[in-house]
Amino acid sequence: MQTIFHGRHFINLEDFSKEEVDTMLEVSFDLKKKFAMGEPTPYLVNKTMFLMFFEQSTRTRNSMEAGLAQLGGHAGFLDSSSMQVSHGESAKDTAIILSRFGHAIACRYCNWGYGNKYLNEMAKWSTAPVMNLQCDLYHPFQALADLMTMQEKIGKDLKRVKVSIIWAYAESHKKPISVPVSQILLFPRYGMDVVLAHPKGWELPDWVIEQAEANAAKFGGSVTVTDNEEEAYRGANIVIPKNWGSWVTDQTGAAPVGATAVIDDKLKAQKGWKCTEAKMALADKDVVYMHALPADRNNEVEDSVIDGPHSIVYDEAENRIHTAKAVMTLLMGGR
Repeated sequence: MQTIFHGRHFINLEDFSKEEVDTMLEVSFDLKKKFAMGEPTPYLVNKTMFLMFFEQSTRTRNSMEAGLAQLGGHAGFLDSSSMQVSHGESAKDTAIILSRFGHAIACRYCNWGYGNKYLNEMAKWSTAPVMNLQCDLYHPFQALADLMTMQEKIGKDLKRVKVSIIWAYAESHKKPISVPVSQILLFPRYGMDVVLAHPKGWELPDWVIEQAEANAAKFGGSVTVTDNEEEAYRGANIVIPKNWGSWVTDQTGAAPVGATAVIDDKLKAQKGWKCTEAKMALADKDVVYMHALPADRNNEVEDSVIDGPHSIVYDEAENRIHTAKAVMTLLMGGR
């Protein structure tokens, strides 16, 4: 078990060794057990965190707020539109002051080309840990919860497990590439056979694939990229069909929920990329369906799949609070 976490930033899981990720998972499982037993976990009494959101959130905001309360601390929600950042205050000034007020800063900023840079600029100046609640490149909390859920359902040894990250059609809002990027970087580190499937035009950046392949080579996994949806489903143990936008053409900022600007002819041409019972039948008989939520029902996935016996989306969502509590405990507590 690795123990040197206190004060570190949590922006990208690639910044942590596999042994350190293992420790995060061990703490997550322990906290989940204690939560189920009603056992108090006062590890962060009187600790304060500031949660900055440039976009909407349900699971991320509430897992952090409730999680820190269960650890004995307090999280303050900050809507960026009501902060001085809306008048141009710099990331530097915001980070210096908030880190003097409390013990951690967490931020969601998904605007393409800006989010990750903003988080790293805050981390440069903050005297407290800065945590990534999702940016344009990474969503480390989601990927960690996904991995925890896989270990619960399949077993701690995930070597040679076929997990397929599959692009899916959606109309609800512009979805960044951060979820599939974090997944394809993390899963090969556990020896998994990762398939990334998407229509042409929805590729992930070359450097992401190169890093994922390097992780696979080091840890015994594999990475396959294809535009054949059937290939991704066939024999899969885990499928994660989820929409993401083209980082080349339309990652220009988050559009409001239901905005028609999200939909264009290029997107409409890919309406067939939908998770259906027929496609699930191509997978392993014990295949599990995962999704970070919110799912665009009947566009990304049929109700009969997401509500069916193979779906583990609610267990996956619950694990967001346990992994969030683990990361907060390790980075804000300890020495």
